[in-house]
Amino acid sequence: MPGVLALAALAALAVACSGTQEAGSQEAVTIGDAPAVGTHISQVAIDSGEVGLEELVDHGELLFTAQFNTLDGAGRPETTGVGDSPFRERRQFPDNFNRISGPDANSCAACHNIPRTGGAGDNITNVFVDAENIPFVDFSGGEGDGFAELTLATVGLERNSVSLFGSGIIEMLAREMTFDLQGARDAALRDARESGREITVALTTKGVDFGSITVRPDGTIDTSAVEGVDGDLIIKPFHQKGAIVSLREFAVKGMNSHHGMQATERFRDGIDADGDGYADELSRGDLTAVVAFMATLPVPGQVMPSDPAARAAAERGEELFGAIGCTVCHRATLRLEDPFFTEPNPFNPPGKLKLSDVSRPLSIDLAADGPGPFLPLEEDGSMLVPAFTDLKRHDMGPALDNETVPQNGIPTEEWLTRKLWGVASEAPFLHHGRATLISEAILLHGGDALAQREAYERLSPADRASVVEFIKTLQILPEDATGVVIDPALGAGNGSGAVGVSVLGGAIGGAAAVLAGVVAMVLAGRRRGGPS
Repeated sequence: MPGVLALAALAALAVACSGTQEAGSQEAVTIGDAPAVGTHISQVAIDSGEVGLEELVDHGELLFTAQFNTLDGAGRPETTGVGDSPFRERRQFPDNFNRISGPDANSCAACHNIPRTGGAGDNITNVFVDAENIPFVDFSGGEGDGFAELTLATVGLERNSVSLFGSGIIEMLAREMTFDLQGARDAALRDARESGREITVALTTKGVDFGSITVRPDGTIDTSAVEGVDGDLIIKPFHQKGAIVSLREFAVKGMNSHHGMQATERFRDGIDADGDGYADELSRGDLTAVVAFMATLPVPGQVMPSDPAARAAAERGEELFGAIGCTVCHRATLRLEDPFFTEPNPFNPPGKLKLSDVSRPLSIDLAADGPGPFLPLEEDGSMLVPAFTDLKRHDMGPALDNETVPQNGIPTEEWLTRKLWGVASEAPFLHHGRATLISEAILLHGGDALAQREAYERLSPADRASVVEFIKTLQILPEDATGVVIDPALGAGNGSGAVGVSVLGGAIGGAAAVLAGVVAMVLAGRRRGGPS
């Protein structure tokens, strides 16, 4: 719901600072200071169907936009972002925030707000990943810095906030790809055991090549030839390194490191893990609500120029985008076989809600639930997703290899292929937000994308501008959009979802198919019912 309604809900949910309310209980009038969120949702109530999807999403938006305060349990925690040791000394007011080592924000929406709630962030909202492991950064070299001589380049991994629009579909694509990769691995293990010989199997899913594995009869696996994914073969579609499995993992970690808000599923029921006098700061149901809100954020789409010359340039740029090989990584579409989002994710790591923790997984129809617009379904019930990514990590070359500490063991030169749907609404660009122009971001590509960058550089100035003009059409859609393409040439303001797939995947998909062999030589593609 719009921000005004969210603020109204915040006011309605405020309670006396002596405690919080359970959903449905008598509301109290608050005089003076109060927590930003006074009502928490039980996961049991969600499992039993007592809380409907609309109410759940509204509560998730409330939590996403809430300005958490001391009475919610927000502020400088003893726990680090991961929640494991090393623990750090608690800092009290006025040292309850630290811009570098966190907490660094009062609200999720403080960083995810461009062009509106759930979107990306300006450079001012850049965060320093992993800096929360440091006691209290002040660059003095003393206790707060862990007695280390820190610089902005070494204190943490500076990252720009990216949009969450369409993230429910992205998580489900990653799950399907993971099932494919792990299925190939498991089948090879069975064959190797039964045949008594080594078996090498290619790892391919949705047309994306992730290298290969060799399995032995004793059950050991050689993963040295795996490319673009961890050895566990779990596609991790979130964080710009591809380090986070699910929206839930993203929320649990982010709530703690950015706001000092602890989730009971990670820190245990009734435990004041961060020593601030508050336990159970976020219930399991609260986190499910946040996930439901993020998962139902609309998909980005395409906004075509109204000016005839700009439109012609965008159409020309779409063809060139495929011709110079950009779609090798920024794939025009990936097919989602089943458009139902289920929560929790079966691949969640420890400390995050598991399937065994719920009596009935939440199910969201990504083709019908939420504000829309929605991507259309194919005849077989699948969905073509024009996210312009392969959900694979790639070596992006020396210009983008600027970080000094690997995140989760991922090589510093590797980055998850950026999803380009909505990218024109997410300036600035690149992982650190240093590029203010789309052309600047393209020209910093290297490594696996060096051939494409050089092909772009060889284009005429007019053709380079056309590629940029095409990318400029990939936007987060206005709230009143009724289709995934807005095309003034259609006469009405909004094109249908079916037209959107034609525009986004038609010319570029055809060009990519025709040119796939050439590009390869230059360089060395049913909806099923579920509980509502």
